[in-house]
Amino acid sequence: MLRRRPLLLAAAAGPLARPARGQERYPSRPVRLIIPVGVGGVTDVVGRIYAEHMQGTLGRPVVVENIPGAGSRVGAAAFHRAPADGYTIMIGTNNHPVMRAIDPNFPLDPVTDFLPFALVGRQPFVLAVHPDVPAQDVASLLAWLREKGEAANFGAANPGATNHLAGELFRKLSGATYTFIPYRTAANAVQDLVAGRMQLTIDSPTMLAPLMRDGRVRGLAVSSAVPSDLVPGLPSIQGAGIGGYEVTAWQVLFARPGTPPEIVARLEEAAGRAAADPELRRRLANASVETWPDPSAAAAAAHVRAEVERWVPLVTAMNLRPN
Repeated sequence: MLRRRPLLLAAAAGPLARPARGQERYPSRPVRLIIPVGVGGVTDVVGRIYAEHMQGTLGRPVVVENIPGAGSRVGAAAFHRAPADGYTIMIGTNNHPVMRAIDPNFPLDPVTDFLPFALVGRQPFVLAVHPDVPAQDVASLLAWLREKGEAANFGAANPGATNHLAGELFRKLSGATYTFIPYRTAANAVQDLVAGRMQLTIDSPTMLAPLMRDGRVRGLAVSSAVPSDLVPGLPSIQGAGIGGYEVTAWQVLFARPGTPPEIVARLEEAAGRAAADPELRRRLANASVETWPDPSAAAAAAHVRAEVERWVPLVTAMNLRPN
């Protein structure tokens, strides 16, 4: 019996390297991707493209669920209520770092309560006006805004949304005056821009570029520090004379803190493979979005921390309030 004991131990050790009986292999069912903004915006587009491509690696469907409202806080709260098991993930964007700065009663910290596992998309925004606005460039827009003052309306999603922050930064650095009109989603704001119910916005080329080609809105400049190949022919807002202006939309995928490391690694692998897929890159480029040189979890975590450090002081100084 003593001679056979090592063999028994070796045989018993074998199953320890595999999931125990009754323990499921991840993923054994569909994964839910919460998109905390409305349908049709750039974050929604990027999220849906990644969901399709990630499920090829995961071997299970990635089911999208839009939960918009309150500058992503409604969706973020729903995400946080889900178990930390990798079956509910979330895509976040520029409004993620400032959720708590805008609403001090919001209980979730943008860094400690979310676990980034991939950088997935980025793009400049476009400063655009309704065709009835007699402005062909940033300088003439500022002259028109000085004349109109608060009678001019800037439309964007709820306080703290990416395009709202872009507009607030433009107002602060340019000295322009206009009335901010909040919308439930960025798509709703763009619809009113096309209809002429408000006069200007700053939003993604995903939504604005087709309207610019049709002449239904007029693009004046891009929000990146320099002109972008994603929106050819437009100068940068900074290059047009608004010193220090730079806003780039971005998207990050999050898991819940406490998710088992091997599951987070599996999600990171699926997102990384998706980012390397030429077909995904083509689809993102058609939506005026590019992938990141380093999409890794480490790069995503560093980016989120840097964005918190950048935006929270500005938002605090803007004295924004939740809607």
